[in-house]
Amino acid sequence: MNIAIIGGGPGGLYLAALMKQLDPAHEITVWERNAPDDTFGFGVVFSDETLGGIENADTTVARAMARRFARWTDIDIHYRGESHTVGGQGFAAMSREELLRLLQERCRDLGVTLRFSTLAPDTARLCASYDLVVGADGVNSAVRAAHADVFRPSLDRRHSKYMWLGTDRVFEAFQFFIKQTEWGVVQVHGYPYSDTGSTFIVEMHEDVWRRAGFDATEGAGFPPGASDEQAVARVRELFADELGGHQVFANNSKWLNFTTVRNERWHHGNLVLIGDAAHTAHFSIGSGTKLAMEDALALAACLHEHPDTEGALAAYETERRPVVESTQRAAQGSLEWFENIGMYVHQEPTQFCFNLLTRSRRITYDNLRTRDPEFADRVDMAFAAAQGLDGVAPAMFQPYRLGGLELRNRVIVSPMDMYSAVDGVPGDFHLVHLGSKAMGGAGLVMTEMVCVSPEGRITPGCTGLWNDEQRESWRRIVSFVHEHGTARIGLQLGHSGRKGSTRLMWEGMDDPLPEGNWEVVGPSPLPYGPGSAVPRELTRADLDRIAADFVAAARRGAEAGFDLLELHCAHGYLLSSFLSPIANHRTDEYGGPLENRLRFPLEVFDALREAWPAERPLIVRVSATDWVPDGNTEHDAVEIARAFIAHGADAIDVSSGQVTKDERPAFGRSYQTPFADRIRHEVAAATGAAVIAVGAIASYDDVNSLLLAGRADLCAVGRTHLYDPQWTLHAAAEQEYRGPGAEWPVQFRAGGRKPPASRTDAVRPRLSLLRPDPADQAVHQRWTPAREPAPVS
Repeated sequence: MNIAIIGGGPGGLYLAALMKQLDPAHEITVWERNAPDDTFGFGVVFSDETLGGIENADTTVARAMARRFARWTDIDIHYRGESHTVGGQGFAAMSREELLRLLQERCRDLGVTLRFSTLAPDTARLCASYDLVVGADGVNSAVRAAHADVFRPSLDRRHSKYMWLGTDRVFEAFQFFIKQTEWGVVQVHGYPYSDTGSTFIVEMHEDVWRRAGFDATEGAGFPPGASDEQAVARVRELFADELGGHQVFANNSKWLNFTTVRNERWHHGNLVLIGDAAHTAHFSIGSGTKLAMEDALALAACLHEHPDTEGALAAYETERRPVVESTQRAAQGSLEWFENIGMYVHQEPTQFCFNLLTRSRRITYDNLRTRDPEFADRVDMAFAAAQGLDGVAPAMFQPYRLGGLELRNRVIVSPMDMYSAVDGVPGDFHLVHLGSKAMGGAGLVMTEMVCVSPEGRITPGCTGLWNDEQRESWRRIVSFVHEHGTARIGLQLGHSGRKGSTRLMWEGMDDPLPEGNWEVVGPSPLPYGPGSAVPRELTRADLDRIAADFVAAARRGAEAGFDLLELHCAHGYLLSSFLSPIANHRTDEYGGPLENRLRFPLEVFDALREAWPAERPLIVRVSATDWVPDGNTEHDAVEIARAFIAHGADAIDVSSGQVTKDERPAFGRSYQTPFADRIRHEVAAATGAAVIAVGAIASYDDVNSLLLAGRADLCAVGRTHLYDPQWTLHAAAEQEYRGPGAEWPVQFRAGGRKPPASRTDAVRPRLSLLRPDPADQAVHQRWTPAREPAPVS
């Protein structure tokens, strides 16, 4: 192949070297606009996984890199005048300048043509002249910009300012300096990359940056390679104690806003993007260099494995995109955590450190316990002490008092619509469904959305509480739950609004009924989506009637014996549609600004507060974001939560979306939990109200991690309980927990231990003559470069 590579960074150079090794007959030219010794930045970090791939692909490059690495396992977190160390992580870093130099040498040795200080020809010319053209020209890619109609990039400019600097203080480990200043929180990400220097990245929210006066040079036009020396001087002063007399160095160092780059496509014809040109991930979880070199390895392999370029590029994108998107999800969580770091500086130091370490949701409590058991013990003890509890149990099995209700543990079975009622009456199916979940160990079991009127149903199979027959059937279920375990049972009340009169889920979710349907209503005559019924706009008399329906249903729920009531103001149902500017276009006192859109949901809540027994909790479920432009955001959710708490809500159950068919959710593991985190720290923690996290929480490790980090007080788990109704009890068995937080029903107690399997049944012999040296398995390893002996005078 005749290959043109635009960009002489690590990704482009590594790709050139790999392709030449696979076939020396390849003719490869790399264009780089900068000189070979023009290097911006200081150190780059690699994971063991990436290093393993480099070693497999090019032992020459791997050996050269290994000789230059700084290696360590510790993370030091400096917070509130204290330093906390967590070990067992595993890092390797090196100078970016040295990495480029060795890759350049490798390319020259292999016969790659390198054209430095030279702009690449137009991509159209290159695509016509070469078999393959690779855009490896970084975050400000000219290749991507020139073909934006094909790649369809999205550039998400973030809210924090950062500056990449270096220091001659050689850190022994990864350093997080969290500095509380008169202007707000400023943090440093630092790590060693050689025996002479460390990377020193300064970051702060843009609001803090402006208050601190760093915007003084905002309009200055710095030439290429020049640094903002005024800002660098202030950084030296601000972090004088942390630097301990050492210097800070600049290298093309200016204030930047991190931009997350995504592209709908990475290739077109014989043109392909790699590295930062295709995607970026925030520096707080690794390096763009790591991703770029992984891209190069995958692209080279696919080109070697496929006989045609189109097939190779399609395979490359298919292989790499899930990996990159997973990394970007983790990076997004990490960068947003640092953007919002000011929310967490009230936390006790051990919890703050745990929160920081688990910010991306890739590292969890179990990960940390494996890496540093002593730190995990400290986290457990700090959490128990904060709850005023004796002894240490897994966080999920610590009790919780919600209003006047004592829960044995912090696991909730989420409301899940079953669409299996007849005329709104729950039957044997619901008894078995909810009864089995209650006997499965959860502290609280929630009903599905129980509708307040026949017209308030989603489907003909939805349950209700508009008559006494329904109440008595619910009473039977509640009694079963109370008589056969320690779980409490909660009632979720709602009205379908514009999402009503549809088929059963498995017959066509959100599809209107073909016949026998009922009138659909809403705040405005706006359908939920294409093909949905157009709702009738509600009048004042309609609102009064619906509020009365909620009150009547709540009273029946109290008579049936429910322990808790949740008002459903989420997922695009009636009260949710009043809250959302997407569904509510009213021009009266119930539409317009958020204060008005809150009016009817709060009227209903206040009426329920009067009707519902005061000693039983009343909580609210909200959609924290509509996942569409111009819809509600997490900032609106904070104000919505604040309003309900001010009116007496005991907890906010934080979900998201389902307000419109046009939504674009960012799905992923625990993807909704950052919204709960924000509401808890900005509103609930100061008021004593609880926050419930939901959304793809699928493991007990995630539950423990969320609770220990202080992101929620309780966790609601849905589909996982459909997979395993005894999920909570099984989680206790997996963690070898026995106690009041997870009591097995007496009939099931013989199954309270994990059954033996082939792995656990086998007793392994001793096969080593000498025991391993504990020093070789140390949790804490520091970077301690060799020093030349001092001359003898």
